[in-house]
Amino acid sequence: MTPRTATVRRTTAETDIALTLTLDGSGRAEVSTGVGFFDHMLTHIAKHGLFDLTVTCKGDLHIDAHHTVEDVGICLGQALAQAVGDKAGIRRYGDATVPMDEALVTAAVDLSGRPFLVWKADVPTELLGNFSSQLAEEFWRAVSSAAKLTLHVVLHHGKNTHHIVETIFKATARALRTATEMDPRGTGVPSTKGVL
Repeated sequence: MTPRTATVRRTTAETDIALTLTLDGSGRAEVSTGVGFFDHMLTHIAKHGLFDLTVTCKGDLHIDAHHTVEDVGICLGQALAQAVGDKAGIRRYGDATVPMDEALVTAAVDLSGRPFLVWKADVPTELLGNFSSQLAEEFWRAVSSAAKLTLHVVLHHGKNTHHIVETIFKATARALRTATEMDPRGTGVPSTKGVL
């Protein structure tokens, strides 16, 4: 099978990003964004998605982490879209419900070609290092938009902000893992339209 991998470079006045994603990986991550908690979350995407992910980002952190997080999300979404190609033979759908202590999150993904984010997660506003917890939604909105995928995130319950955000990343990574996997019984594009 041809390696399903993609490399994205994005340079703006706010960020300079290089990102490489391999879908059929081993969970290896090499990430450096200058935002420690965000690096931790990107590592979870690789580990729980069984993706290989390398990210370097130099962003305008003297302002805040917003541009860094959002732009890495754009790059990850673009890489996902490139790596799955025409989507022939993939599962297309994936979902996962993941607990972490008191937090419980469900994430569901459709690699539909239609960008849409449903965010039913009332995340407490808190700084986790230099990462505002509100950036979790901005990141996944950027991923879903750039990858043209539908993502539903539902927080069932949770109190600890770190746990909630981490569980969102883990659940979404596991849902993406399933959605991007090759279906051994699947042939062609998994859509009656014949294209996604």
